[in-house]
Amino acid sequence: MDLRYTAEEEAFRTEVREFLAENLPDDLAAKGRNGVKLTKAEMEGWHAKLQSRNWLAVTWPVDYGGSGWTAVQRHIFEEECALANAPKVVPFGVGMLGPVLLKFGTEEQKQEILPRILNGADWWCQGYSEPGAGSDLASLKTRAVREGEDYVINGQKTWTTLGQHANRIFCLVRTSTEGKPQEGISFVLIDMDTPGVELRPIRLLEGGYEVNEIFLTDVRVPVSNLVGEENKGWTIAKYLLTHERTNIAGVGNSTKDLEKLRTLAQHMVRNGKPLAQDPVFMSEVAEVEIDLEAMRVLNLRALSAAKDGAAPGRESSMLKIKGTVIRQRIQSLTRSALGAAAAPFPASDLPENARTVPEDAADAAADYFNHRKLSIFGGSNEIQRNIIAKDLFGA
Repeated sequence: MDLRYTAEEEAFRTEVREFLAENLPDDLAAKGRNGVKLTKAEMEGWHAKLQSRNWLAVTWPVDYGGSGWTAVQRHIFEEECALANAPKVVPFGVGMLGPVLLKFGTEEQKQEILPRILNGADWWCQGYSEPGAGSDLASLKTRAVREGEDYVINGQKTWTTLGQHANRIFCLVRTSTEGKPQEGISFVLIDMDTPGVELRPIRLLEGGYEVNEIFLTDVRVPVSNLVGEENKGWTIAKYLLTHERTNIAGVGNSTKDLEKLRTLAQHMVRNGKPLAQDPVFMSEVAEVEIDLEAMRVLNLRALSAAKDGAAPGRESSMLKIKGTVIRQRIQSLTRSALGAAAAPFPASDLPENARTVPEDAADAAADYFNHRKLSIFGGSNEIQRNIIAKDLFGA
């Protein structure tokens, strides 16, 4: 038993493991193990299984359908799900909009929207980035002009992850051009089937499709869909991003990937002996493992800071930086371990007579290329370093 955990926490870990053993279908675990993307139906099915135990919205208060877990319980749950190759919870409704509504939404918005997130009636996507406003998000140009009881919205959003599955989107829009750029931004909710909303797919480097661009042309949205105060959306945007960055860290996924890398090193032979006996390679693995252990402690600190709706603060930026660097480093070492077997295409795309690569090689290159984005989205790592410096030193 890991001595860092109490008996009660170890009992909770056992409960999570038993739940996963009973409820995680083998085909979903296999897809998670091999990096195969899930269908919308598969993701929704897993969400429903979690919600049957009130284990979907783990950061929400019990009164609104959340788990009421401690920070340590949330950490254990994430870690065990990753090790079991369970699907990750799609974060946009549960992990992003939910906390925003709990802190800034009206009671009417909470009562209407939160249950629909939990029961799967609504699938949300995020409308933050624009072609000219990524890391410099405050320079966004999508404009919302009030006409009576509606906003009329025109603009473009990009990198909208899983937008092809969504029926609703939360957006940052400009409602004023006076003062600093941050002072004229508002946070609004939009139905994707509203006239004037157009979604176009973006094909990624490794050939996958999970992000989109969205065009908004004279889209009419009720003013009641505004969250918080008009022109005060920048505060909400920053609050949401702290939760997003904490999720991006992916402690559980890195733990799983590191175990997979260690197993791989036992089987791959280089210079006549297993790679696990190569002191240079294994020293790099050990360095990553040390960094991951340090990040695990920081993750617990950030989860504790997020208790009762508080924003994690600079810890979320620290986690985002370190978590993405660790994840990318593990994937780089995996490709190095596989050598020529880490072909830049999925094994399933090879002709039958060419499928001689190890099972562990499947999608290794695709994962590597796809996850170059980790250090960019959610606020680039360079920007996160500036945020940390400003918070620490008032620069």
